[in-house]
Amino acid sequence: MQLSDHFLSLQNPLILYHHHHHHHHRRFICNSTTAAVPLATSPKHTHTSAESIQQETLKSLEWPSLCDQLSPFAQTSMGLSVTKKAQIPFGRCLAESQTLLDQTSAALAIMQSQPLDLSKIEDISGIVDSAASGQLLSLSEICAVRRTLRAVSDVWEKLLEAPILDGDSSGRYAPLLEILKYCNFQMELERKIGFCIDCNLSVILDRASEDLEIIRSERKRNMENLESLLKEVSTRIFQVGGIDRPLITKRRSRLCVGIRASHKYLLPGGVVLNISSSGATYFTEPKEAVELNNMEVRLSNAEKAEEMAILSLLTTEIAKSEVEIRYLLDKVVEVDLAFAKAGYAQWMNGVCPILSSENHESSNSGGKECSLSINIEGIQHPLLLGSSLKSSSVFPSKSGNPIQLDMTNGVVTIGSLSKGVSDFPIPIDVKVEHGTRVVVISGPNTGGKTASMKTLGLASLMSKAGMYLPAKNRPRLPWFDLVLADIGDHQSLEQNLSTFSGHISQIIEILEVVSRESLVLIDEIGSGTDPSEGVALATSILQYLRGRVGLAIVTTHYADLSHLKDKDAQFENAAMEFSLETLQPTYRILWGNTGNSNALNIAKSIGFDRNIIERAKEWVERLRPEEEQQWKGDLYQSLTEERSKLESQARRAASLHAEIMDLYNEIQDEAKDLDKREAALRAKETQQVQKELKAAKFQIETVVQEFDNQLKIAATDQFNSLVKKSEYAIASIVEAHHPPDDFSVNETNSNSFTPQFGEQVHVKGLGGKLATVVEALGDDETVLVQYGKIRVRAKKSDISAIPRSKRITANSSPILKKQGQKSKESQSPSTTNNGEEESYVPRVQTSKNTVDLRGMRVEEAAHQLDMAVSSTESQSVVFVIHGMGTGVVKERALEILRNHPRVAKYEQESPMNYGCTVAYIK
Repeated sequence: MQLSDHFLSLQNPLILYHHHHHHHHRRFICNSTTAAVPLATSPKHTHTSAESIQQETLKSLEWPSLCDQLSPFAQTSMGLSVTKKAQIPFGRCLAESQTLLDQTSAALAIMQSQPLDLSKIEDISGIVDSAASGQLLSLSEICAVRRTLRAVSDVWEKLLEAPILDGDSSGRYAPLLEILKYCNFQMELERKIGFCIDCNLSVILDRASEDLEIIRSERKRNMENLESLLKEVSTRIFQVGGIDRPLITKRRSRLCVGIRASHKYLLPGGVVLNISSSGATYFTEPKEAVELNNMEVRLSNAEKAEEMAILSLLTTEIAKSEVEIRYLLDKVVEVDLAFAKAGYAQWMNGVCPILSSENHESSNSGGKECSLSINIEGIQHPLLLGSSLKSSSVFPSKSGNPIQLDMTNGVVTIGSLSKGVSDFPIPIDVKVEHGTRVVVISGPNTGGKTASMKTLGLASLMSKAGMYLPAKNRPRLPWFDLVLADIGDHQSLEQNLSTFSGHISQIIEILEVVSRESLVLIDEIGSGTDPSEGVALATSILQYLRGRVGLAIVTTHYADLSHLKDKDAQFENAAMEFSLETLQPTYRILWGNTGNSNALNIAKSIGFDRNIIERAKEWVERLRPEEEQQWKGDLYQSLTEERSKLESQARRAASLHAEIMDLYNEIQDEAKDLDKREAALRAKETQQVQKELKAAKFQIETVVQEFDNQLKIAATDQFNSLVKKSEYAIASIVEAHHPPDDFSVNETNSNSFTPQFGEQVHVKGLGGKLATVVEALGDDETVLVQYGKIRVRAKKSDISAIPRSKRITANSSPILKKQGQKSKESQSPSTTNNGEEESYVPRVQTSKNTVDLRGMRVEEAAHQLDMAVSSTESQSVVFVIHGMGTGVVKERALEILRNHPRVAKYEQESPMNYGCTVAYIK
């Protein structure tokens, strides 16, 4: 068998994984100073007990449950399996953990711009194992390998495009690119499979090999000959009545024809392959078709053999690439976990922690000294927070919604994704100064000591694994090589261990593996035995740990342990806050304080016998010096009240600040569009003015044209009348388009107007009513005005001048009024029969003062006209369009106008208004 030239041309030598790994990829371990040192292999812990106690610690801190919360964010089945099995890798040194955090930050940055889809990548590790063990892979398995290789290549291409599309030059995507940078994406293997197999149709292509192409060509030609022969024989049998219809079928893998038993003589020498159940039909292979069928069987077997050979060759190619494919899948899991952590951080509204070392400066500290080795503000227990988010229907999402990122000083923080962040669990602050090796936490039962200790342990593990923390600001904490915990009851009947023995066994294992970079968490140290011996043992353990641990956090009810701080500065105290008012714990840590168990108060609050409580208090007073106890209680209560007061003020200030910022942002948003809206308004006003100007010009031209036409046919004694009529029409048009006097008044500076005695003005305080000035402007910038019988003193700023036209009318003498009336009688048609002046609005037709009766029936037109006249304002004009037509509507309209009580007079149609009558409303 020979493969086609193209297939052979793709068989280039593959780069072996160990050679590629040796030259291009270096794995890091940490020396004693936590520096990254390139070595060929990774170190293993020298003590198996370290691994055992570490696994017990992870179980105590409920790390598997946290990984289970992370699992919905994994996109590949491999990533899902890693999270479900709690196999998320931890950084083996500060540099590795920082790299994991950088990868999470890079994934967040990509999720902001373009979410990356990894769901098309399949877990082909089992397929690769089968190929490596010598098993022949099926067509579907080989196609699965090709799909996965193609999908990984697409992911790599999108990662390369991300910085280009975003125009990013800061290199924030580099940590993700570094993961896949030295991977062999097996492009040649993917092309080989694609050349040989059509994975969409799941068939091997003819071009896969020359032999296969020849075999299939010969088989096709042989099949055509065989089908042609059988079709001819079957048709001949049908024509002579040997069968109801021509029938060609396959029996025993050979093509044959159907024939009645009574007509089998028509196929002499034929081979009967089968008989129908009734015995009436024989399935016979004609003598002429035997050789062609034999050829079909031989070619079919040859084709299958050739296809198996091609699958075998592709299986061999996959087996040769086993190491590199496995390495590629491992790196894909790293990318998937980075995006899963990013999605989890988005869901939890987390922030990136700043990792540091007790012996070295943090990589993110910028060289600045910090007085606290651990400074975490407002951290919430991640498991409790996750449960709270789920119960409030805030579920994990892979939608990749935009995230506000803050890259200040290289630290990525997520903006507020949902303003309704859960207040449960109650956030706590963790503050531990440099040089502190042991922290003793005391306080009441159910006060949150153990939960707070677990929160710190989980925060340390999460930061080591490259996960963000559900905290505020920039949480800072050291990198710990081991997190070791003794939490819970280790009683075991099988191992004959009591509660005390179980604790001691666990502490022994911790002391064997602890180092100067380890975090030790011990709950209720020294409990389960005689109090005096328990205190002595706990004191000895803590003094031993002091010089051999990075940090130890212990909880206790023994008050004597809090006195260790007085003798050694490496010890520190902390207390769980307890409200004496509500007799309930607040679940907050008071760093530097010692707390009481408040057992007597709690017992009293739940209804314990009062006499027993009083006797217990007497014993407490005997066991402790009275003055010291009283002083400590008063000081503690005073500090608690002061702290509550400051917190209340801080919350109030934060609330006011938020309101001010909301108002500021609202004003900013309004101001942004102010210039645009002003320009748009100016453009609109300009357009409106131009439109009105055009309309006025057209109306004036119409009047002039009408005047010219009437002038040609008018007698000499009618010239003055025509001129006055045209002048009045033009004056009406000009007045209709002239801006109101109030406009000019408002545009002027109100400060320049000084009211004079006897002058009429508008007073703002009187609702803009017209009043008379009875006392000139005084030194206090006020004016005395009279409105009817009321005299009011008003500010100058509340007084405005009346328009000029109204001022003239108000101040003119009766003689001038009469002269004006006579003038209007001669010029204006709006004069009543009694000779009294009726002031009408300008005769300019608009859509509001026009009634169009055209096309209506007489009754409908009469109703519309009556409604229009009744609803029109006084001293207005109405344009009644009745058209020419038969005149029925016109006659009815004129009748209504003659008899309507509101119509003063009307003008019938004229050369300027054909088919239109103008009515003047009283």
